[in-house]
Parts: sequence; C-alpha cells; structure tokens
Amino acid sequence: MNLPSEQTWLVLQHLISDLTRKGYEIPSGINPEMGLIRSSVSSYKRDPTHPDLINGLAKAEMSLNNIQATLITLAEEHEDEEYVDHWLDLLKQAMQGKEVFQFAKSRSKFLANTPPGLTTGRINLKVPLAEERVQEIAEWNGLIIEFEDDVTVELHGDKEDLKAGVQEMGSFFLEQ
Repeated sequence: MNLPSEQTWLVLQHLISDLTRKGYEIPSGINPEMGLIRSSVSSYKRDPTHPDLINGLAKAEMSLNNIQATLITLAEEHEDEEYVDHWLDLLKQAMQGKEVFQFAKSRSKFLANTPPGLTTGRINLKVPLAEERVQEIAEWNGLIIEFEDDVTVELHGDKEDLKAGVQEMGSFFLEQ
C-alpha cells in the first residue's frame, strides 16, 4: 500500500536533505516532527480501520502541509524558480499517489518479536537524530531497523553485526 502522505513525506525528507546540503538552516522542530509523522503513517498502515490511527493520519497530513509550506518558502527565499518548481512538481506527483522516491531497502516492516536467529537491540536517545544517519549505519552493518518514534530505534541482526552497528552509533550519544 503506497499512501500519498508517505510519498509526500519522502519528497519532503529529500528536500530537507537537499536544503541542508546547500547550507540552509532547517527550522528546529521540523526533523522531530518528520519522525512523528513517519510513525503515524506507519501505524495507520498497520491498521487502517482503527479510529485513533485514522485521526493520527489526518493530523500527520496537516503537519506535512505545514512543513511543506515552510520548506517551500525557505526554497523560494534562497533558490531560483526552477528549483522551487522542481520540488513543487515532485510534491504534486506524490499527492497524486505516484511513487516519486522509494524507502531504503533496509527499512523493516513492523516487527513485534525478534526474527528467529537474530539478536535485537533497542536504543533510546535523549534527543531525536537524523533518521538518515542511523539508516546508513544500519545498512552498512546489514541490520534491520525500526523507528518506533523519533527517539527510539530498534535494530535486528546477527550478534556481531548488531554490536558493530551499536558501537558506531555510540558517537551520536557524544554529540548530544
């Protein structure tokens, strides 16, 4: 199931990365909010009939609209019309339900229990961190990753791979 809000989230995540790469400061609060939105959309996909999850998706979509407006305004202030039109076109495609971007292959589905033969680790952070950075380390170490929310990360993999991945993520705790 490919939801327009999921694709919109992905487009905005790519836009955040691009604006950050260009040296623009993303307003604080957007990255943690993006984590909460992702969690709401994932929860809804697990049970699209649950009233609380339907309401959660509606709130997530409103937040996506607000973030989109903020980011497009930031782009309009600093970039040319062609740049802004490119991102608006991608957002339009996403809202039409087209698959604009794909999630990284290692993104796991909801895992209620540890898969057989794998070890599980859970990390609770003091502050949210960029999902992309954790994703890269997980992929590099061959781990299955699940973001429960913007400060809780669950990792599944072979014991040695899990140990190496968690050690590498240890540097994030020093940054906080």
